[in-house]
Amino acid sequence: MGVKNIFKRYELKFILTTQQYIQLKELMKKYMQGDEFGKSTICNLYFDTPDYLLIRHSIEKPVYKEKLRLRSYGTPKNDSTVFAELKKKYKSVVYKRRIGMSEQDAMKFLCERNPVKDTQITREIDYFLDFYNNPKPMVYLSYEREAFFSKTDSDFRMTFDRNILWRDYDLSLCKGVYGEPILKKNQVLLEVKTAAAIPMWLTMFLSENHIYKTSFSKYGTAYKTIFERSLKEEKHYA
Repeated sequence: MGVKNIFKRYELKFILTTQQYIQLKELMKKYMQGDEFGKSTICNLYFDTPDYLLIRHSIEKPVYKEKLRLRSYGTPKNDSTVFAELKKKYKSVVYKRRIGMSEQDAMKFLCERNPVKDTQITREIDYFLDFYNNPKPMVYLSYEREAFFSKTDSDFRMTFDRNILWRDYDLSLCKGVYGEPILKKNQVLLEVKTAAAIPMWLTMFLSENHIYKTSFSKYGTAYKTIFERSLKEEKHYA
């Protein structure tokens, strides 16, 4: 499978226990196969305004929301390929567009507005940067991911994320993987990505194990911690 740069799909999230994760992976052997990247460490830089306008708006669950992030697979070097991603959600449907370039060029493009190859996606990112008055990296977020796709439908995907870490300092993908954990030790985040319906075998597993859809947001959870700490600091100095 080649690298896909434009996505349109539903994304459903579920929090599993480690035991449920083990059981589900065993069940999946019949229906799913590992992605070409298999297990990977995904690193992200989330861009936002100084007052976190984008994530605050997202948490309010509006009909439309959007975000900009820079993503790498593993810790990159300056000349490694990373992906500038513009992710939009409208009425529960997720649209993701991204473009690959070196980490150095990406940071100069996103942070300093250095020109890059003119494409439809870079023009959309340029518009986003103008509209939000040049947002900057605000949170680094990484996680260990296992990715799978259906043996009968390559558009149906499932991913498991563990060891989700965040930090709001050292905001560079090249600085390495470290930060504060978001999930509890016994938790795994399952994301189901589909252009249509969830297959019956998965629906039955979720139902039998009383696993329900959640609106869990990695960046949103990190922001809530940042916000709560700022409130405590204000009270301390008041």
